[in-house]
Amino acid sequence: MPAQSNRLTRRTLFRQGGLLGLAGALPLAGAEGPMGDSAAAESNPEDIYRAIGVRPVINARGTFTIITGSQTLPAVKKAMDEASRSYVQMDELMEGVGKRLAALTGADWGIVTAGCCAALTHCTSASIAGTNPERMQQLPDLTGLKNEVIIPEYSRNVYDHSIRMVGVKIVEINSPAELEAAFNERTAMCYVLAGDGDDGPLGTAVIAGAARRHNIPLVVDAAAEILTFPNVHLQRGATAVAYSGGKCIRGPQASGLLLGDKNFLQAAWANSAPHHAYGRSLKVGKEEIMGMLTAVEEWKKRDHEAEWKQWQAWLDEISASVKQVSGVTSRNYGAEEGLSNRSPRLLIEWDGEKLGITGPELSKVLLDTEQRIVLGGTSGNRPDNMASSISITPYMMMPGDAKVVGQRIAEVLAKPPRFAVDPLPEGTPVSVAGQWDVTIRYLRGSARHTFILEQNGGKVVGAHQGEFVSGDLSGAVAANLVRFRSSTKTHGTRIFCDFMGQVEGDKMAGKVNMGEYGDASWSAERHHYKVPGGVIRPVKPA
Repeated sequence: MPAQSNRLTRRTLFRQGGLLGLAGALPLAGAEGPMGDSAAAESNPEDIYRAIGVRPVINARGTFTIITGSQTLPAVKKAMDEASRSYVQMDELMEGVGKRLAALTGADWGIVTAGCCAALTHCTSASIAGTNPERMQQLPDLTGLKNEVIIPEYSRNVYDHSIRMVGVKIVEINSPAELEAAFNERTAMCYVLAGDGDDGPLGTAVIAGAARRHNIPLVVDAAAEILTFPNVHLQRGATAVAYSGGKCIRGPQASGLLLGDKNFLQAAWANSAPHHAYGRSLKVGKEEIMGMLTAVEEWKKRDHEAEWKQWQAWLDEISASVKQVSGVTSRNYGAEEGLSNRSPRLLIEWDGEKLGITGPELSKVLLDTEQRIVLGGTSGNRPDNMASSISITPYMMMPGDAKVVGQRIAEVLAKPPRFAVDPLPEGTPVSVAGQWDVTIRYLRGSARHTFILEQNGGKVVGAHQGEFVSGDLSGAVAANLVRFRSSTKTHGTRIFCDFMGQVEGDKMAGKVNMGEYGDASWSAERHHYKVPGGVIRPVKPA
């Protein structure tokens, strides 16, 4: 099997499986530990979800928004409850919070936002409009305003949609020379995604130096990182750094933290709710504001060394359980590298052929049955690659979860259910070579696409042209059954489509899975052209 990377960033975590749609994770009861959560509960906290037919999960995967990130600390819950019982003037509240965040973090100023992405949006608005009310009201119409944001290519990611939503043009750069040439009178802001490139030729310090010479703000996205004092990104020259409040900081899930230059952050706040500006819809309430402030206060009090030891102890407990199954091994990886999603991790490996189950199959069984568990990455593919694995990330687990996770994994590996594999149809593969006019029917709406296919026996390669972007396509044909996958790059991410269908002459149709974007149906007709004399022939690939 491919070697496992020890370095997991926010981006790689998203790519490994940010496509799973689930309900929120809540803790099992257990003893009080260094995480600060008490076992005492007068009622089962899962009941509120089960009452509406939603089945909670155990989070052995990490801080993913699709499974509700993290759980707020007890002190944060208390602060949010207390904050809900009084009225305050919001500008006065943020002024007081800004001063306190500055004192706590050593930054010049701080504000609380409705998530990390909201912070990026407010920074973009502030970079364009400042606190000029006419410009603020004009957004996202950028006529006559600055309209470009410089981003190094390695920092492009699915989250920079929160910058693009203001209407700006993204200028990608790949070298220091391109960086310097990218600045002009239209440049509003620079952006860097914290992680692997921080110390590279286009790292934060390099871009910060260039941005400072041109009087342009630089914003760093450190959503899933731990807090550092003094702040590492501000020390490198960033104007502001944005964090998710509902990840490792364990503040409110719908909160973000923005630290940096006071003047810039006050402009970001002016472009946010409750003010009537572009960010009005990205409202953060007094409860989230005080909860986030409390989470930062708690960060400085928490025993981070004890937390790490607790996480490792949970992994050791899980490892001991699963290794009781013959043929199963485990190893730790991804220890204290980087600042993002910083946690020990456990890789559990086995031969899927011998045990009768692959990593993805095990993950699905644990998700579909009680008690439900969400795992990290998986590997193994039936029947071609049966070397299998799953990963466990413990730092969002609660006391008592490790015992359940270890027992459940061991039980399924020891006695896996039988997996029926649909046999491929027999017969000579039909011809699918040529150009196809494709219609995709989404849950709402439809689109016209194009396939250009080349075929060699049962193998198919080609191109998938969408409405705006195109990418490679590959797959197979067995008799009249087609299966292929396309990958199209768009802005900071890729859209993966898994097509499956049947061919009848010059027509084919079936279903397509688009990951987090759901399923759709598709149909296609082979495109023909006329030659002199009126003969109609299929279009052949170039």
